[in-house]
Amino acid sequence: MAAPRLPPRADRDVDTSGARRLRTYRAPSAGAHSGRVVSRGLRSRTFREGAGPPLGGSGLASRRKRGHILLHRVSRCWSSHGRVAVETVFSLHLPKRFPFRLSTRRPRAQTLAMPNSRPGPRRGARRGAGAAGRDELVSRSLQSVEHCLRAQDVGTAYAHYLLVLSLAPELKDEVKETFQYTLFRWAEELDALNRTQDLLGCYEQALKLFPDDEVICNSMGEHLFRMGFRDEAAGYFHKAVKLNPDFSDAKENFYRVANWLVERWHFIMLNDTKRNTIYNAAIQKAVHLGSKSVLDIGAGTGILSMFAKKAGAHSVYACELSKTMYELACDVVAANQMEAGIKLLHMKSLDIEIPKHIPERVSLVVTETVDAGLFGEGIVESLIHAWEHLLLQPKTKGENGNCENYGKVIPASAVIFGMAVECAEIRRHHRVCVTDIAGIRLPANVTFQSPAYSSADTEETVEPYTTEKMSRVPGGYLALTECFEIMTVDFNNLQELKSLATKQPDKLSVPVIKAGLLDAVVVWFVLQLDDEHSLSTSPSEDTCWEQAIYPAHDLADYCMKPGDHVTMEVSCQDCYLRIQSIGVFSSEYEMDVGKSFTNKDLLSLGNEAELCSALANLQTSKPDAAEQTCVLESTEIALLNNIPYHEGFKMAMRKVLSSLTPEKLCQAMDSQDSEMSCESEQNNSEQSASEPFYVLDVSEGFSILPIIAGTLGQVKPYSSVEKDQHRITLDLISEANHFSKETLEFWLRHVEDESAVLQRPKSDKLWSIIILDVIEPSGLIQQEIMEKAAISRCLLQSGGKIFPQYVLMFGLLVESQTLLEENAVQGTARTLGLNIAPFINQFQVPIRVFLDLSSLPCIPLSKPVELLRLDLMTPYLNTSNREVKVHICKSGRVTAIPFWYHMFLDDETLLDTSGDASHWKQAAVVLDSPIQVEVGQELVLSVQHHKSNVSITVKQ
Repeated sequence: MAAPRLPPRADRDVDTSGARRLRTYRAPSAGAHSGRVVSRGLRSRTFREGAGPPLGGSGLASRRKRGHILLHRVSRCWSSHGRVAVETVFSLHLPKRFPFRLSTRRPRAQTLAMPNSRPGPRRGARRGAGAAGRDELVSRSLQSVEHCLRAQDVGTAYAHYLLVLSLAPELKDEVKETFQYTLFRWAEELDALNRTQDLLGCYEQALKLFPDDEVICNSMGEHLFRMGFRDEAAGYFHKAVKLNPDFSDAKENFYRVANWLVERWHFIMLNDTKRNTIYNAAIQKAVHLGSKSVLDIGAGTGILSMFAKKAGAHSVYACELSKTMYELACDVVAANQMEAGIKLLHMKSLDIEIPKHIPERVSLVVTETVDAGLFGEGIVESLIHAWEHLLLQPKTKGENGNCENYGKVIPASAVIFGMAVECAEIRRHHRVCVTDIAGIRLPANVTFQSPAYSSADTEETVEPYTTEKMSRVPGGYLALTECFEIMTVDFNNLQELKSLATKQPDKLSVPVIKAGLLDAVVVWFVLQLDDEHSLSTSPSEDTCWEQAIYPAHDLADYCMKPGDHVTMEVSCQDCYLRIQSIGVFSSEYEMDVGKSFTNKDLLSLGNEAELCSALANLQTSKPDAAEQTCVLESTEIALLNNIPYHEGFKMAMRKVLSSLTPEKLCQAMDSQDSEMSCESEQNNSEQSASEPFYVLDVSEGFSILPIIAGTLGQVKPYSSVEKDQHRITLDLISEANHFSKETLEFWLRHVEDESAVLQRPKSDKLWSIIILDVIEPSGLIQQEIMEKAAISRCLLQSGGKIFPQYVLMFGLLVESQTLLEENAVQGTARTLGLNIAPFINQFQVPIRVFLDLSSLPCIPLSKPVELLRLDLMTPYLNTSNREVKVHICKSGRVTAIPFWYHMFLDDETLLDTSGDASHWKQAAVVLDSPIQVEVGQELVLSVQHHKSNVSITVKQ
């Protein structure tokens, strides 16, 4: 078996020519891409080809030229003026921002290490003089390093280090730590100046000097990852882990990048035996009928290509855009002894040319570039191109002949279905359902929308749906309509494919069968591979696909009853399935409340009473001048709907502020809404009399906590939101709650360096409260949170607090086959005997995130136990290593350890990240090998905490 091929290695040249940059999560389509980049849990969010960052730029050539001339002068000075002059020229003429190039050649500074390379009559004497001169130059350069570092001139210090290590490589171990420090500081400066080329060149030179330094490898990977070179970053992270398996930073980085490079849906899909079996059967049938030349578009691991080769295809070609997946497919194909019969192409199908890449048109195209919304991975565009340039002409109806002479596509067609549903989980993530949050009134002129909202008038290419596994959605759902057909598409009909993008939207009207709230239209499809084999992604099917969710927005009334009709417009714009203008056609008035009407429509309603009643139910547009639309992520909308979260913060902040200066606070903070205006006016007048309390909220994303803090008396709240629309929205909310414009301020306007947000409010002032984001929505601890807490403690006034003050991490042991299948390919049986698991499982990640523990298919084998305490206010209570005994209460196989958090704002105010109203999801550690346990046993868990990374292992 061939050795697995890893992602691009750090000891090879960094290939930037094929690098990709994910500019946004939903980039515009570039056609038949095989690089599907987000989990099949999020398969609608696909990577659609972007461009890598520029590595050159204006002025690069002149900078190179200047560096070359300078070093050449230094080299000549050696023989003409001696070593002192060399040091003088080096110090005086080396630019402070010394440029380095991305090159595989030795740094030019190394020419200084060979001053005696010219032949001469007194070789022995000159060698001795050269050695002495070298030693003195090294000594002077080390002194210059120290001087430059004191002067914060890290660029020149780094250049001196290159000279020192090229002349005296034996000093590597001695100067390693300070060299790393200098490199990282210089890299930060280059990054701030957007000098990408120079930054990469510095790391290349550093890795030539220290090729086995895991810290430099990891740092290089971090820079590449931020630039968008995730394939290359993975190679450096992986090498760092191989060099030091206990290097937690590199492991965490590799796990994070692995989720981008090999999305989790690959594992789920390859473990879907039904899907694999049906695709295999359809491909076998087509090949046996004569389709002997095959092109696999979006090959992934190459499984469909190998099905075709095993079926007897003479020529098999496979294209894959993702560099990581392409290299993985090369290894998989070789391991299955098919490399001679399958030609793999690292490109998107739109770029394939005949005969440059494949010799002639093929008789069969196989593909599975379909997402939850069917079209989101570009299957329409790729098949149009394939029919025009890569496939033989299709067989016409009634025409006989060998299939080898005609073209066809697997899948042959698809039927898209939908269903209107009521679902509280979808509602709370896509619609703000409250008007009052902890005493703060949300104004009517502010509209919150989730990214899945799609207006018919938008000109942007925005993914118009999200995804859910409806069979596992927390709280379940209620079907308000029968299943209805939305659209059919024939992938073997070129004209039909072309007409999809230009076709006018179809208007659908579906009868309501049950009363409820209209929250969304759920969409799935049946993929007809041929006339015999099909796959369904229905919520009732056990499938690797999720369903596409189109949330209902901006309705006057979401209530429906039997006899009403759900109306919508369906189209395929921008190669996305779009369902727009979702509304309700009332059985009483027979009108669509989601649309506007002409005078003729209104007159036809009859008398004035009917007209007034109809208008009361009509969703009318508000004047643009008064309306502010604020687009929030679904987790931010869920946060606004999380009332216990905001009430808890209000209560905890009041306690802290009361303890600082009780007489400055109003006594009746929870009085009726009518008192809010007077209370705010009183607060504003008090602020002018004496110094306020300073409250800083550095939560990520949209937060109204600063406004809540502003209601608690003499407080000066600062928000750290970045987006302009979020700032405008917070200003409107403040205005609606009678705050003066000076009350709420945006902290980033006061900070020169946005990377250093944690600073004093004023040179002579300290914060009373600092609110930190401790837990990511995914269920993981925020990166560098303990470092942020350490800085925050230094910025608090006496008696001030960080929120949350401490966090307890809880977990339990479970048996879950679902988590095993989502984390790794389970042997060869799932892939019908093909050897794929060892290769793709290189990218398995021990942490599974964005879980809903309440609906996760699992069997609890223990009760919850406390795993870890993170104290942000009292750090000496934290421990980096802890062993926890877990009592087994049910026999079974331990496959995973789900975990969640209790966040204590104070000793009495608790926020549970696993609660029903929580906007946080949960996470789980998935074990490499399940452990059989019996009732009454005890397992010992080793919990290690390093920086913000937590690892949990089972000690046996």
